[in-house]
Amino acid sequence: MAQQNPDLSELTFEQALGALEDVVRRLESGDVPLDESIDLYERGETLRKHCQERLNSAQARIEKIVQGAGGTAAGTEALDADG
Repeated sequence: MAQQNPDLSELTFEQALGALEDVVRRLESGDVPLDESIDLYERGETLRKHCQERLNSAQARIEKIVQGAGGTAAGTEALDADG
């Protein structure tokens, strides 16, 4: 099962989201035995958290875009820059 579930740090957001969608499809099918359903649910929750963290990180980066005169982007700041 480890081959089917690569380390989350190796997955792009899109890959993790696709894996989460696959988990949901399998759980919704109702054709999965109980023990496997529990494993799938745990994997799904891990994938959901990973996707949410990636989205939060992306949102933080977007919010760091510095607005120039006239509302155009004038540059960016590092996430850890003192604000």
